[in-house]
Amino acid sequence: MKPAVSFCLSLAMAASALYAAALPAAVPAPVSVPEASAAAADAPADAPANATTTHIPFSALGAWQPLQLRGLEDARSVSLGVRLDRVVTGARLRLRYTYSPALVFAMSHVKVSINNEVIATVPFDKEHAGSTVTQDIPLDPRLFTDYNQFGLRFIGHYTLDHCEDPANTALWADVSPASEFILDTAPIKLPSDLALLPAPFFDARDVNRLTLPFLLPASPDSATLRSAGVLASWFGALADYRGARFPVATALSALPANEHAVIVGTRAQLPPGIELPRIDGPTILVADNPASADRKLLVVTGRDAAEVDDAVYALVLGRTAMSGAFAKVTHVDIGKPREPYDAPRWMPTNRPVSFKELVDDPSRLQVSGSAPDAIRLNLRVPADLFSWNAAGVPLNLKYRYTAPTVQNNSALAVDINDQLVKSFHLPAAKADDSEGRIQLPLLSGTNSGAANTLDIPAFRVGSSNQLQLRFNIDSQKTGLCAGVATNTARAAVDPDSTIDFSGFVHYARMPNLAYFANSGFPFTRYADLAQTAIVIPDRPAPAELEAMLTMLGHMGQWTGLPSLRVTIARPGDVPGLAQKDLLVIGGAPSSPVFARWRDALPLSIANPAASQAGIARASFSVHEQWRDGKLVTRGGASLDQNGPLAALMGFQSPGTKGRSVIALAATGEGHLDDLLDVLERSDRVTQVQGDVALVRRGGVDSMRVGETYIVGYVPWYAKLWSHAVAHPVLLGLVGAIAGLLLAVGAFAGLQELAARRKGI
Repeated sequence: MKPAVSFCLSLAMAASALYAAALPAAVPAPVSVPEASAAAADAPADAPANATTTHIPFSALGAWQPLQLRGLEDARSVSLGVRLDRVVTGARLRLRYTYSPALVFAMSHVKVSINNEVIATVPFDKEHAGSTVTQDIPLDPRLFTDYNQFGLRFIGHYTLDHCEDPANTALWADVSPASEFILDTAPIKLPSDLALLPAPFFDARDVNRLTLPFLLPASPDSATLRSAGVLASWFGALADYRGARFPVATALSALPANEHAVIVGTRAQLPPGIELPRIDGPTILVADNPASADRKLLVVTGRDAAEVDDAVYALVLGRTAMSGAFAKVTHVDIGKPREPYDAPRWMPTNRPVSFKELVDDPSRLQVSGSAPDAIRLNLRVPADLFSWNAAGVPLNLKYRYTAPTVQNNSALAVDINDQLVKSFHLPAAKADDSEGRIQLPLLSGTNSGAANTLDIPAFRVGSSNQLQLRFNIDSQKTGLCAGVATNTARAAVDPDSTIDFSGFVHYARMPNLAYFANSGFPFTRYADLAQTAIVIPDRPAPAELEAMLTMLGHMGQWTGLPSLRVTIARPGDVPGLAQKDLLVIGGAPSSPVFARWRDALPLSIANPAASQAGIARASFSVHEQWRDGKLVTRGGASLDQNGPLAALMGFQSPGTKGRSVIALAATGEGHLDDLLDVLERSDRVTQVQGDVALVRRGGVDSMRVGETYIVGYVPWYAKLWSHAVAHPVLLGLVGAIAGLLLAVGAFAGLQELAARRKGI
């Protein structure tokens, strides 16, 4: 743990004492301590034996960038949740911030609040102005609830004069995303009640990655693994941006003592030592973990595999009706099969989509202040959207704003993935705006304010996107102490604004591992994975089972739906899976399924145990290679190496046109974790491209090795046009010939018409 840098804060002016008397109690000045003492200070002296200390940085709470506080008064906030099975016994806020050296320090400060209650003020001084300051602020644990809103309100002054310009550049303070909450928490024993689900196994209050162990039989059959996989995909959908990992154990004693866990299996496969009701049908129950008094076990069971499936379906589809320690399922209906591209987390691509469908709360479409944060809308679309005519994405934007009284530089900027698309000028108020009579829109049906239509260039849109709308209401001050704004400017985007992807077709050149790493395509084309089979070894190791469950968790995260119709298969089942896309989980390079496809594999990794001197041989011929997302070379390579190597490979299923195979392979089962780590890190996922991605010591090298194939459909006229625009000279020649033929035909027709008139 890095020690906190502490400074003594003092006020620079004599008038500060009078001013501070009117403020909430200021934060006590910290005392600098040695590194070892600072680390020890993070652990409470009187904490219970089973208490833990957790550091939660602002960056984990969504504040990836510094919180920029500007003007005479500005505020930012972060949200912090407390797990249902933990209670806060001690807390402090370690604030790392920098402020302007041009402030009047006696009058400038930051107010800290929790759930709208001011708990402390942080004063500024001249000595540390312009440099990073670290300040520990004690927090009363009694103020914490399940969900907490922490506010930072900046009060800034740069002169003692009676008037100040809110837009003066001297008024600033930045709070670092490395600021953190340090919470001392103790466990709480929850009742065994299904009404609490998905807590405590998944708790939405917890922003950390979900780690949920699964207890499976020592030699699980495919039906049991399928049931566990559906459950893992459900937890992955719940975890969403947090990510999820599902370690696998085969004995109750092997489960981590500090984790809740899930047990899936038939009644005969359940481990001894758990208090169970009579199992006479599909059953879901929550029980105490015999190895840990405050940990719970979620048991999903039945008398046979079909009943276990029914119990899983009931849990992921109908948990809202459950209560008590256990529930028995009498009937379950998983509904009709899903249609292509209808994943709940994907935008519809067959109609215009209104902004109100993209936000949970319409207030997210409103901002205030002269330069507020951007309005952000997440747009997740299928990876194979293709614009054959280079058309953009139509955006019908309606917005309202506090109109300036004079013409100035007020504007609305539209960005996609942090790239500017267009900026609209915000005109000044009109004379008739002062009549004082308005008509309130009925259910947002009346268009008020301004509207603009534009096309977002298609090349700027990927599978996971963010649309950013940035309002900037320019200052109206025209002279010293003249026109200083007293009312905060406000702006809003109408919820009936629309964006339309319906003009695109579904077409992709495969294999492309970037599609898989970012959105699970092509498997997620059907949200229930009805056309997907996951192939695992006949005797999978725990690491391979963890990889399988974790990948299904990713599928749930990408689609927002449990993988209700996924197929779990073994190498011997592959010949009967010709009409499915295959995800192969195989840690050993000598896996039988890889041997079956030896000629189709883009990368061949020899087993180091079977080669001379324990050297693994990787052979491939590189057409294109990428590093850090950029094409760096073309050529070929064959290498011998004795270090760890993990590979993600994609190729067309042999003998089945248009069907895809994605394989996870490694020189040892322990190195499958390296692939899972890559898929959880945004900076690594962007480096996965082509049809082979090699992972070594956390680094990723991607390359194009094999031939490509087409998935999807493009109309014949679109294909013709695509080929034509790729050969402009030929296109011009064909155009000239067509024009000549048209002229000859027209001339001949006119000659014939003239002859008829003459009676010839």
